[in-house]
Amino acid sequence: MDRERVEHLLRNAVAMVGVPWDEHSSLHRGCAEGPAAVRAARRSGSMNLYAENGYDLAAEAGLVDVGDVDVSADAFARIQGSFHALATRGARTIAIGGDHAITYPILRGLATAHPGLTILHLDAHPDLYDELDGNRLSHASPFARIMEEGLARRLVQLGIRALSPSQREQGKRFGVQMVSMRRWQADLDVVALGLEPPLYVSLDLDVLDPAYAPGVSHYEPGGASVRDVLRVIQGLPVAPIGADVVELNPRRDHHDMTAMVALKLVKELAARMHEG
Repeated sequence: MDRERVEHLLRNAVAMVGVPWDEHSSLHRGCAEGPAAVRAARRSGSMNLYAENGYDLAAEAGLVDVGDVDVSADAFARIQGSFHALATRGARTIAIGGDHAITYPILRGLATAHPGLTILHLDAHPDLYDELDGNRLSHASPFARIMEEGLARRLVQLGIRALSPSQREQGKRFGVQMVSMRRWQADLDVVALGLEPPLYVSLDLDVLDPAYAPGVSHYEPGGASVRDVLRVIQGLPVAPIGADVVELNPRRDHHDMTAMVALKLVKELAARMHEG
């Protein structure tokens, strides 16, 4: 990360942090290139930094890019330490992945500053496998590790549409509230989910239908629209203390379409954080 930018962060600033790591991905690699793709989208001039509520994210504490975590060695320890340092400075954080495995060390870093977290997890997959192909730190397993360690008090999952029997049992074991994509389309009321502070939002881009986000590693048709997800973010009853936007794979994107979607979601998450 950029040490000078971190040192000058204002309290309650929103820090955008790149986590260019995909060592525990299955099937496809390329998510490590996600932070660079989002930054390129930000520099492109195609989208300004005003959120839909009118908030100017170019303001001093609006959305401050503090650079990438150095993941060249001891990646999980460095991710954890970086987010712990930001949390103790009073910053809110939005991580740009990277695969979904990064959420586990991020929350290890944030949990001491924000005990009793509620997590809202938007994803096509519950990512609750005890292990995948022998890997307990797989991008398909972060929420199993998070709940085992008690890093969160409550986990609410939204958009699930690829639920295996073993993950169903894991969900029961950890008391996870799962809202399927079918139910979301029918009658989702974000306020009725009962989300309480401190709130963390973990957003896997494959919660979106591939028509809206082709630049992901695992296509799961029948997903949400961008507007569906924006309604959830804008309707959150409490402001998140942190978030991640993960699984952007630029190698599979078309004309930077998914990178622009990711940037849009980052903007709206940052704006909701500033609403308090």
